[in-house]
Amino acid sequence: MPPRILVLSASVGAGHLRAAEAVELALRRLDPDATVQNVDVLEHTTAAFRRVYGRSYLDLVNKAPHVLGYFYDLLDREPSPQRKGDRLRLAVERLNLRPFLRFLRSERWDVVVNTHFLPAELIASLRQRGEINTCQFTVTTDFETHRLWVNQPCDHYFTATAEGAANLVHWGVPAAEVTVAGIPIHPAFSATKPRAECLARQGLSDDRPIVLQLAGGFGVGPVEKLCHALLDVEIPLQLAVVTGRNEELKARLEHIQPPERHRLKVLGFTREMDELMTAADLVVTKPGGLTTSEALACGAALAIVNPIPGQESRNSDFLLENGAAIKINNTATLSYKVAQLLHDPSRLAELKRNASRLGRPRAAFDIAQAALRWPAATG
Repeated sequence: MPPRILVLSASVGAGHLRAAEAVELALRRLDPDATVQNVDVLEHTTAAFRRVYGRSYLDLVNKAPHVLGYFYDLLDREPSPQRKGDRLRLAVERLNLRPFLRFLRSERWDVVVNTHFLPAELIASLRQRGEINTCQFTVTTDFETHRLWVNQPCDHYFTATAEGAANLVHWGVPAAEVTVAGIPIHPAFSATKPRAECLARQGLSDDRPIVLQLAGGFGVGPVEKLCHALLDVEIPLQLAVVTGRNEELKARLEHIQPPERHRLKVLGFTREMDELMTAADLVVTKPGGLTTSEALACGAALAIVNPIPGQESRNSDFLLENGAAIKINNTATLSYKVAQLLHDPSRLAELKRNASRLGRPRAAFDIAQAALRWPAATG
């Protein structure tokens, strides 16, 4: 009988949903007969909870990122079934996610693959109570593993890095139940593409350095300031800016008149990021787990800007420690640091080599293959 696999995530930022989509697509490619359903658990909850849990995250990112970082570090503590805060949080989640819990119980699933810790926590709670016995996998989406990802019982964990695996073992997860697989990214990144073809398809030329500026899936942050700073770089370059789903931002950037020495290309939401990253000499971006994993898969050098305190600051540390990125601490130095890098081809080439070494373009397929094998392996 073809396996039935449920992929669960939560729309808290864009990365978790993109990871879920990557696993779903890989599952469908590996086994077209499998039943695969991809569900955002926040679509099965109350409007108020969805607003608080999902939209408030973006509000904090935009208006009070250090508050977000404070709570990130505060919650990264030893899990304890006796901690009142943990019990209260789980009770609130169960109350507001009753439609999701009804959906979960309504069908039989061989394996559940979580790309966010919220559904993993709920399923673990139900298993502890003996209400369900569904197998679940947890797939982490940053280079270091936060304590909230630990939700036992969980049959297997997939982490981005060996350091992330060490975190899980520290929190009590058996080492045999952890696989270092990388962060799942779209299957398009698993195929090597000739750079010349990517340049042609994206309307870019190879007569000057190509800098790709990203603004995340929702187009947030000081994107315009960064764009103007990049246009101050003295070396003639071709700047491509991707604004995600922020159409207002896209319209504003399209009115910028770049200096004559530069070319400026503004794009909105695109599904051709693999080609843009393959074409780019340098990717300027916040260090979200999914975006940086895509860049690493393409062997692109990274310039890190505005990491969110918490998971992104830790992602930044990982990339810098492994020599795959430079870090821009403020907009005032951006043009200087980018120019210094572009003036040093050997250093730029070293960043690219290190990025390629870290890249795991087939992570989604490795995770999907494990999920497909699990029902047969467990009998």
